[in-house]
Amino acid sequence: MSRILLFNKPYGVICQFSRDGLHPTLADYIALPAFYPAGRLDTDSEGLLLLTDDGKLQHRITDPRHKLPKTYWVQVEGVPDEAALQQLRQGVMLKDGMTRPAEARLMGEPAQLWPRDPPIRVRKAIPDSWLELTIHEGRNRQVRRMTAAVGHPTLRLIRCRIGEWALAGLACGEWREERVSKV
Repeated sequence: MSRILLFNKPYGVICQFSRDGLHPTLADYIALPAFYPAGRLDTDSEGLLLLTDDGKLQHRITDPRHKLPKTYWVQVEGVPDEAALQQLRQGVMLKDGMTRPAEARLMGEPAQLWPRDPPIRVRKAIPDSWLELTIHEGRNRQVRRMTAAVGHPTLRLIRCRIGEWALAGLACGEWREERVSKV
């Protein structure tokens, strides 16, 4: 039986246990030995990070051949129209090639959203909106690059789901352990 931790990573935390002297790390939140991140989440992104003590499970979660869908709540500048959403759904051309099609829809602000520290920049003349975006690959800063490519830069990025695991019920900075029977 493998163990997995679901961690709601706060903004500004780096996805490593060793300290860099500049940012908080996983060690500031999780004091369990032998757990390692299964994937990563950028310092300026928030939300679900999986950690496990099982190398085979870690590999299955991160291996591109088994790419688990990842769902994000994305606060963007402006309000995407149907054409922008359709571009995301069909795939977006980035400098490193075309992305796979994504699932994209407008949504309201997520329920029970925690405040971000520091808060996002707000411009009185430019509205913002929320998207739910599910991708099936994991390129570097992919969601941010996709929304920028369709004319709506990301202001805040929260990963809420990886495969079967979801952020639900975890406050910012909290984690819970689950058991996984198969690898």
